Amino acid sequence: MTIELQAKFQTEQEQHIRGQPPLALSLVVPVYNEAETVGIFIEQVEGIFNNPDEVVVEYIFINDGSTDNTLELLLLLQRRLPHIKVIDLSRNFGKEAALSAGLRCATGQVVVPIDVDLQDPPELILQMIVKWQEGYEVVLGRRIDRTSDSWAKRASANWFYRIHNKIADPIIPENVGDFRLMDRQVVDALNELPESRRFMKGLFAWVGFRTACIDYSRAERVAGTSKFNGWRLWNFALEGITSFSTDPLKIWTYVGVAVSLVSFLFAAVIVLKVLFTGIDVPGYASLMVMVSFLGGLQLIGIGVLGEYLGRTYLESKRRPIYLVRRIYENKG
Repeated sequence: MTIELQAKFQTEQEQHIRGQPPLALSLVVPVYNEAETVGIFIEQVEGIFNNPDEVVVEYIFINDGSTDNTLELLLLLQRRLPHIKVIDLSRNFGKEAALSAGLRCATGQVVVPIDVDLQDPPELILQMIVKWQEGYEVVLGRRIDRTSDSWAKRASANWFYRIHNKIADPIIPENVGDFRLMDRQVVDALNELPESRRFMKGLFAWVGFRTACIDYSRAERVAGTSKFNGWRLWNFALEGITSFSTDPLKIWTYVGVAVSLVSFLFAAVIVLKVLFTGIDVPGYASLMVMVSFLGGLQLIGIGVLGEYLGRTYLESKRRPIYLVRRIYENKG
């Protein structure tokens, strides 16, 4: 499959950019405790983009506070491959911040965020470049087979996309992660966005531009383990929904109206029973159920308000998205 893609890509290149300078491609690769995978990743990518007359690859690795020897391995690899740039963050800021740091430093005509675990196939970038040459500014990698993920992860992802796209704007393409090709113009637009609480999938969709999709099957990790657990995925989903929708706040307005109407009808029934049948007001058990029910609704509503207020509070501080300890690059 790789040989066929490379042959097609080389043909397109010869037809499309004959006599022009090579394409500058930046790969933005966040890493957190990925010592087992960085060498495998670079070896595979170097095997695909092995003709510098067609594509010049710039590797931008963002070391997001790794506690293993990921940074040391990257610096060793940099001695052999000078087109590797390593951004060492001062601590673990999270993948969204690491992606933002990489996009800020990328210099290529086209930029591709990609995970180092090779679940997203680097050879697909060849097809993405062809689509870019056709005039698309964004080319998405869309997963059509996620059997490598657990059932719980697939189910939660499906529910997230459905709920988010029902209540939020813009719509996020389903089964599309961070793996995509972006034109320089798109990256510049993303770098202008000022918010510090960043949900990158939403920001990618918000900037728009002419978009195409390429389908692929998601592979298993080549090594190591995923750093996303259930709790982090839940917080990630909350971040996505509250970053691009105020519908949860509106929903509680309607819930309040509905509960008030039910309470009014219940009160009317009690009054009618007392007037016509002489039955007294229901007792302690029904009263406690009603108080507990309304108290629970109020606490949930306060929690929803708290999510938005907390994000507003954090944004108002205007802290930087990340802090860079040092940038390692070979300027020779």
